[in-house]
Amino acid sequence: MLTSLVLILVLIVCSGFFSGSETALTAASRPMMHELERQGQRSAGIVNRLLDKRDRLIGAILLGNNLVNILASTLAAGVAIQLAGETGVAYATVVMTLLILVFAEIMPKTYAIYHADRMALAVAPVIRPLVFLLAPVTHALDAVVRACLRTVGVQLKSDTRGMAQRLAELRGAIELHRDAAADEVHHERAMLRSILDLNDVSVGEIMTHRKSVVLIDADQPAAEIVNQVMASPYTRIPLYSGSSDTIVGVLHAKNLLRAVSAAGGDLSEIDIQGRCSRPWFIPETTTLLDQLQAFRQYHAHFALVVDEYGSLEGVVTLEDILEEIVGEIADEHDAPVTGVRPQADGSLVVDGSVTLRDLNRQYEWDLPDEEASTVAGLLLHEAREIPRPGQKYRFYGFRFDVLRRHRNQITQVQIHPPRTEASENDGEGSG
Repeated sequence: MLTSLVLILVLIVCSGFFSGSETALTAASRPMMHELERQGQRSAGIVNRLLDKRDRLIGAILLGNNLVNILASTLAAGVAIQLAGETGVAYATVVMTLLILVFAEIMPKTYAIYHADRMALAVAPVIRPLVFLLAPVTHALDAVVRACLRTVGVQLKSDTRGMAQRLAELRGAIELHRDAAADEVHHERAMLRSILDLNDVSVGEIMTHRKSVVLIDADQPAAEIVNQVMASPYTRIPLYSGSSDTIVGVLHAKNLLRAVSAAGGDLSEIDIQGRCSRPWFIPETTTLLDQLQAFRQYHAHFALVVDEYGSLEGVVTLEDILEEIVGEIADEHDAPVTGVRPQADGSLVVDGSVTLRDLNRQYEWDLPDEEASTVAGLLLHEAREIPRPGQKYRFYGFRFDVLRRHRNQITQVQIHPPRTEASENDGEGSG
């Protein structure tokens, strides 16, 4: 009898090991395991190999767990019958249920949940040979299960996740660690989201619009062109001839300075167009990921964006794309960024040209930017009219007050986020 009791305790411990191992291995962080394996940790590699064949792993653990539980219950019933006769079966059932539930299920699984990675690394070397030994049995059981499921129309596939779902999982992992108190990781989280969005954003959404692009008439005297280049804050300037849509080259300020130096100050001797590089035209529908790869491939930093009719829409630079990832990059020649002015009540007064992506990034909003790229564009799209100053609109949980309009262009808007809306309503109710 003593031998049976000791064996029962050993089997309960084994059951707890199987239960904890199942929870730890399934809850272990795959990114963490891959990183540890890359650093040379052998146990992490074993965990990854086991998780690659998750169905076989779960089958082996469940088989081992059920075997020890059934054996322990059978032995306990035998001991109880010897001590209390036929009624001992009832006593054994109650006692074994409590022991298995507390010490073989709840306790090990609770520990495994809070120490999943550490426990997975510890149990993986023990579980691997067990999975190998039970492979013929688990394989047969898996075939039976799949056959039964097929009879009711259920088909099992090894991995049905597509690229869209994998990207959604990455986005979910980024947002999972969102913490309003952790301001230090706000920028890093925004960068990660922006990297995932590179293939969904077109250059037309981030380009500098043609109305803000500095263009120089190539037919002017060389002295006048030099003066305009020196007055501009940009190093690369498109040159046009006749019409602003007829770009004949892109002039780099450094090349112009070399020409001025070589000419000894005689500007009339400078061949401006001969110093220009060929313009690179790209469609406005080009994604940021494709354009970033093109910039790297051709060792270029500047491209001209055209629409479907070949008309110039704007320019995009390597810096523009990098700013979509890391945020605004300012240097000593950049004009200070204006257009967003926070108000005391929590609202924002913004210029109509401010992009929705910049607002979403800075304030973690979720304003849609599929149909419009700027605040003014969003108002036009939603209002289906050209708003007048003083008009107010509510959509996506925000309130938009039109403050100024220049001709047909919305130039200034006051945006009330949902939280300020709620506080204003509370204030009105209490008044």
